[in-house]
Amino acid sequence: METDIIFEPLKFRNLTVKNRIFRSSISGRWDNYDGSGTQARINWEEKFARGGVGAIITSFVPVAIRGRIMPNYATIDCDERIPFWQKVGEKVHEYDCKLILQLSHSGRQQDIAGVENQNLKALSSTNKTEPLHGFRCQAMTLEEIKDTIQLFADGARRVREAGLDGIELHSANGYLFTQFLSSGINDRQDEYGGSLENRARFLLDVIRAIRKEVGNDFHLQFKISAIDYNNAVTFWEKPGNTLADSIQICQWAQEAGVDAVHVSTGSLFPHPLNPIGDFRFEIIRKTYDTMLSSGIYTFRNYLLFRYWLLRPIFAFLWNRVKKDLPPQPFSGNEVKDEEMRKLLEANQGINLVVSREIKKHVNIPVLCTGGFQQASYIRKAINEAYCDGVTIARPLVANNNLVHDFAAGKDLPDKPCTYCNKCLLNVMENPFGCYELSRFDGDYEEMMREVMSVFHPTHLEQQESSKTSVPLG
Repeated sequence: METDIIFEPLKFRNLTVKNRIFRSSISGRWDNYDGSGTQARINWEEKFARGGVGAIITSFVPVAIRGRIMPNYATIDCDERIPFWQKVGEKVHEYDCKLILQLSHSGRQQDIAGVENQNLKALSSTNKTEPLHGFRCQAMTLEEIKDTIQLFADGARRVREAGLDGIELHSANGYLFTQFLSSGINDRQDEYGGSLENRARFLLDVIRAIRKEVGNDFHLQFKISAIDYNNAVTFWEKPGNTLADSIQICQWAQEAGVDAVHVSTGSLFPHPLNPIGDFRFEIIRKTYDTMLSSGIYTFRNYLLFRYWLLRPIFAFLWNRVKKDLPPQPFSGNEVKDEEMRKLLEANQGINLVVSREIKKHVNIPVLCTGGFQQASYIRKAINEAYCDGVTIARPLVANNNLVHDFAAGKDLPDKPCTYCNKCLLNVMENPFGCYELSRFDGDYEEMMREVMSVFHPTHLEQQESSKTSVPLG
């Protein structure tokens, strides 16, 4: 594999990753309600480390309970969380895999506020209600912005003290950083709003504060939505940031001290273009009820999802932006199965065109996300300078051993991901996993054994087998 670019180490300024495949930020509600971690979280991350990825980017890890996206995700809001994340890192490191912790803050995009935040509006760059679900919020004061910058710096210190390998700032997909960066969302009149320079100030202030806290010799990357497509669904909204805006932000971030940029798209999550693929009404009508109390438009959405006569309205709004996408840079000619070739061409590498443009204008490695699961396609993307490495989520959930398949010479796994998005549509209520029954030859019990496998071994079983306790902080 020495001549295969996929398996050449990727060298950052302060970190070397053994190959070019990163597990992107994705996870389930594995953890305790108070933000402490569980053995299930450790088991989850171990799956992908064992499967051969070079590095794992954790799911969003809130720097404050006020800024968490939903409960039951481990946080890093206090020093008591350090031992747990240290244990996660130790397990991942057993497989020569790096662990990059994604520091996050929901801002107004708070799917489930949690009992602690029930009587609090979410903090944001704006007072404007989020237009899709109707999440209410309030514009942060300058003092609250200053406090939040320190929360990120404190979180970064804890990441380093836990012995992890780096940090990613979740400044994409509609969360707090996006709410400041986006011209379609940020309507402030102070030094954190208006011009692109002002809108980028919050992100750059956080980067500088983290560098001051952890030094210049610790890996720090950030994730950005290269194009907002802020009016993709709610067409009455402003479109938001352009590619040119994001290129400038990336250049400023590089000057401020980041070591890499991770390219995504969209000013909310999920977004019609992230993750691209099917929208399954039969799943979301069963799980969206969890969100009913979260926003003022959620009941409207629930009706659109539940009743088949109304579904075409939402489907039209959700899918209309896809027809304006730029052509994909590569074809799937290596795949003989016509149905699979079309599936890959429609879903794989959606961000490569914008990733290449960003790469032309920065001097740091560029990671790209977007449905990758074909070895030949990934090789082309890296060899032709569209990116330096790829990040993968859903196809790795479907095939944890995808990287080992590539190492064995396979171009695709035996049962590729179908981009059905059932994994994400289940996550609000059910354990995270692959719910595409056809991949299990119609055997529901086999599918559920795989979905539930993250809960084994349990903490108790591991203690009895090793006679050592696992501090879960």
